[in-house]
Amino acid sequence: MSQVALTIKTVLFTVVMPGSVVGWLPWFVITSGGTPLAWYTVGERHLLGFLPLTLGLALYITCATGFVVEGRGTPAPIDPPRTLVVNGPYRWVRNPMYVAMLAILLGEVMLSASARLLAYATVVFAAFHLFITLYEEPKLESLFGDEYRDYTRRVPRWLWRVRPSP
Repeated sequence: MSQVALTIKTVLFTVVMPGSVVGWLPWFVITSGGTPLAWYTVGERHLLGFLPLTLGLALYITCATGFVVEGRGTPAPIDPPRTLVVNGPYRWVRNPMYVAMLAILLGEVMLSASARLLAYATVVFAAFHLFITLYEEPKLESLFGDEYRDYTRRVPRWLWRVRPSP
């Protein structure tokens, strides 16, 4: 499949899945509590929220690009990469796309100062962890075997390495 087709599929997946997790659902969490639609605060104490939000967005885009270019696939579980992606951010942590989405959520929590959104982000982290450990890691091990097992020994699941894996 061409990189153009993979890019289009990646963008569509991103709008639907990660877009829901870090966009539509946080908006619903905030507004369902009676908070007005302008729920982001831009006071001085909230401005730091733009940092994890922006870094998370950049990290997600970098990872999605790696899936298309290096992996010749998409982030969607129904159309995964054909080769194991271990370069770029994947040299520091095994799940940088999930880390990116959690960073975006953290930025939104900081901007909104919402305890409800913090609780939502905590549930999202737990769901990510369960999905990764119960589905994604076994699936990757069955697809890539020893290459993936070696990768898991070198690169941590959640915490960034100080130095990138060779």
